[in-house]
Amino acid sequence: MVSSTSQQKLALLGGAPVRPKSKAFPKWPFAGPKDAARLQTVLESGNWGGYPFPNRFASEFQKAFAEYHGAKYAVCVTNGTSAITIALKAAGVQPGDEVIVPAYTWDGTATAVLDAGAVPVFVDVDPDTYCLDVAKIKVGPKTRAVVPVHLAMRFTDMTALRALARQHGLVIIEDCAHVHGGEYLGEGAGSMGDLGTFSFQSSKLMTAGEGGIILTSREDCYELVQTLVNCGRASETDVYGKRLAGGNYRMTEFQAAILIGQLEMLPELADKRVAQAAMLDAALAGMGAAVSPLPPQREITRQPIYNYVFRFHEDGVSRDLFCAALEAEGIPCDGRFYEPVYRSDLFQPTAQEFPQIQHINYRKDYDCPVSVRAAYHESVWLPQFELLNAPDTQDVIDAIHKVSSNVEALRRCDASLAGIKALSRAERPRIEKKNY
Repeated sequence: MVSSTSQQKLALLGGAPVRPKSKAFPKWPFAGPKDAARLQTVLESGNWGGYPFPNRFASEFQKAFAEYHGAKYAVCVTNGTSAITIALKAAGVQPGDEVIVPAYTWDGTATAVLDAGAVPVFVDVDPDTYCLDVAKIKVGPKTRAVVPVHLAMRFTDMTALRALARQHGLVIIEDCAHVHGGEYLGEGAGSMGDLGTFSFQSSKLMTAGEGGIILTSREDCYELVQTLVNCGRASETDVYGKRLAGGNYRMTEFQAAILIGQLEMLPELADKRVAQAAMLDAALAGMGAAVSPLPPQREITRQPIYNYVFRFHEDGVSRDLFCAALEAEGIPCDGRFYEPVYRSDLFQPTAQEFPQIQHINYRKDYDCPVSVRAAYHESVWLPQFELLNAPDTQDVIDAIHKVSSNVEALRRCDASLAGIKALSRAERPRIEKKNY
């Protein structure tokens, strides 16, 4: 349902906002009802770190998380980026190997590949999902692995990707930083590849401030992950007897205690987000040519929504100006949530740092037009805390309708009036600083 806001003056141009500043959205993250008691238990125990490995609450959490996602094993780690690096090494990726990653993602997906000694090879994304476009992957003689990123509220086409991986002997490391609890054709996120990685950074659907986890159903990978995380020590089982030089990537007991409560709350919060996303889908589909929802992905059997993403169709009005107008109406949003990694100011690796890329110039060697369009012209990201109750979501809908119905006013508006400046990601505040 859309209220009659289309004739109202845009807040960006001096009108009253749909949602005044005094009407705050729920503040993320949420604490669970038993969190304080668990934290007090850790505090009083004096055993705060990750050793013995896995420690009490870390062991409890990782078993529950693996079961919820349909994987045999899980190992808690320090963060989601380290999780990808560790997973690549455990899967046998060697220095100089090439690893396919989507161009439209967070920089950490690619830097994790560099940290593993491998070479990130960027591939464009599917225009309907903004996830890795499997049809555009070109497997070369050095291609060893693929890191599909399940982005915002959609999954990579895992049916096609697994077929490609089997054909060419590639390993799959799922980046599931956005899809906690999600399912694709009945299989849990992180359980479909050789290994799956998750982040528990502050903005994520489950958070302990920082942290990560690695899932796998391959016992050989599970043992190597433990060795890599726990300073090179043997795994609990040590069936394969393999050793790699490890570091200390263990999760603290404080983090694990928080994450137990986060997992307990996940299903109920996910159901709320799904219901409100359906409300947004229906409303956007009827708003005319300026905006549209992403096409549904029928293969999703349990929907995760880290951010709700929709499309703005530029017609003499930039997407960034549209987002500024939406923000002025009291609706937090982001257009440049991600950039094509190869164009990002935060991704400038040198051959001195990473000798494996000495013959690569990422800025000149890549052109991924779908990723460019999504990053700079089309995508609008709404944080998940706007999707927890119907009144809040109705305000979001009303604001989108108001702005999209007044694009002619924006078209006449000089961009300087909106204070728009194309800031680099290194300059502008990150989304986490807005508490998204």
